Amino acid sequence: MTTAKLMLDGREYELPVVVGSEGEVAVDIRRLRAETHAVTLDSGFANSGSCTSAITFIDGEKGILRYRGYPIEEIATEASFTEVAYLLIYGERPSAEQLDEFNRKLTYHSLIHEDMKNFFSGFPATAHPMAILSAMVASLSSYYPRSAIDNVELNIIRLLSKARTIAAFSYKKSMGQPFMYPQNDLTYTENFLHMMFAVPAENYHISPVMERALNLLLILHADHEQNCSTSTVRMVGSSEANLFASISAGINALWGPLHGGANQKVIEMLTRIRDDGGDYDKYVEKAKDKDDEFRLMGFGHRVYKNFDPRAKILKAAADEVLAEMGKNDPLLDIAKNLERIALEDEYFVERRLYPNVDFYSGILYRAMGIPTNMFTVMFALGRLPGWIAHWREMRNDPKGRIYRPRQIYTGSTLRHW
Repeated sequence: MTTAKLMLDGREYELPVVVGSEGEVAVDIRRLRAETHAVTLDSGFANSGSCTSAITFIDGEKGILRYRGYPIEEIATEASFTEVAYLLIYGERPSAEQLDEFNRKLTYHSLIHEDMKNFFSGFPATAHPMAILSAMVASLSSYYPRSAIDNVELNIIRLLSKARTIAAFSYKKSMGQPFMYPQNDLTYTENFLHMMFAVPAENYHISPVMERALNLLLILHADHEQNCSTSTVRMVGSSEANLFASISAGINALWGPLHGGANQKVIEMLTRIRDDGGDYDKYVEKAKDKDDEFRLMGFGHRVYKNFDPRAKILKAAADEVLAEMGKNDPLLDIAKNLERIALEDEYFVERRLYPNVDFYSGILYRAMGIPTNMFTVMFALGRLPGWIAHWREMRNDPKGRIYRPRQIYTGSTLRHW
């Protein structure tokens, strides 16, 4: 199969067919408007491929997620977050020497300019950490104006490293605590935990359990193909906007409750059920009632029509981490019961509403002591390598062009003032 045929106004048109390396089939309509004066209409772009990409493969029907060909189940248990970041951005696993050099650069560039501390002072104590993160990331382009064009690879290192410092500082700002500077003898994830939870004059011990949990969560969020925020990064970057501006746009797209904010909504839902006596059966019935506004958050996914493979990994990790931390979270018990009922109830089974990654990630972040309003920031830190990889892939595409979707106008026809 090399072409597809389209009949329009009595004429037949042949359109090229593109087949991906995993057998995905796409009808290439790039010449459609030029040849037919017609466009396609696809609200939400659910059936449109905006690009070709060699970064991440998803099969929602089979519950498959792979980074550069590697199954997420193997990566999650065998890799470090910085190793995954290198893989996504540069296409191959780093050698031991390459990874050491990559980590060394991340350590070297972890500090932010001292003047940027003044920006934090300008935000009110009630400012959402995502607002601070997006603003501060965009402001990095003012500190590296020349190199934003001339030294993209260095800016990738700067962004990956400084984003965790900015995120930790935004948390400290909300808590009214002094900033804690990164330390050169700590790993990427250890440094973030240190900057988040250490306080002056106290010897903060970094829990290996927390460090492993954070590493796992960041890896599972590292990329997820052409989602809302990644497509935003590509769209903004297609105008040749610099890396910092493009990633800042992606952070804002991620902020929405239908995207990165979903894990926060899960915790709020579980808390509501707990405060109402923990009667999870009642809320399952409410979710099934089409006239009830209540929805079970963390179930179902736009892509997966099977169990989200990331949720399977986090489900096992949640039990282990909470046990090692010695915590018995009543919200986890409610979550498990909701999952059990949903997987057995015909209503959910028919609709293939399986738990997704948001269902468990909030539980783990909560166990680690990370406040609810920081959940989306954690998602953003994890997603950074994927965003950067897609921005870099798009910029290196010699056939790349600025994104410019079409529309079908439905307003008033010609009328005179």
